[in-house]
Amino acid sequence: MKIRIFKIILPIFIFLPVLFLQFIFVPMIAIGSIIPNLIIILLVYYSLKFGQLTGTILGSIYGILFDIISGGILGTAMFSNTIAGFSAGYFYNENKIEFNLETMFFIVVVFISSSLNSLFYLLLTSSEIKLTSSYLVFESGLLPGIYTAAISIPFVIFNKTKK
Repeated sequence: MKIRIFKIILPIFIFLPVLFLQFIFVPMIAIGSIIPNLIIILLVYYSLKFGQLTGTILGSIYGILFDIISGGILGTAMFSNTIAGFSAGYFYNENKIEFNLETMFFIVVVFISSSLNSLFYLLLTSSEIKLTSSYLVFESGLLPGIYTAAISIPFVIFNKTKK
């Protein structure tokens, strides 16, 4: 019982300072309209550590809190973060938790999850009818995914030195 509470409650408390950083400091390092997503890095970490169900639940909780606090369209971030947590959970392996969190594998999973999150978030929030497939895939999916994966590199480096 104590472990279940730890798996859900602690990530929500950690989410609040990350959300604060996402709203205040991340826009300062934006490249054009491309913004890294710190929430996805946290979500991937918990998905790889505790599994797909935890990642999916945390994705929906993080998303609805993000929607409420940001004042965006309710449910858009919830849906895209749920997909990101669900997809990151596919890479969960209880025999390889340390390997998945301490190697470049973590960055690859962050890239995949962030790209999916950005793509689905834009599909739900964009009001433009002229969205081309190349714009959706490259500018709205891959570039934010690459930027978020690059931001997650220090996490892997510092996670290795903790031991």
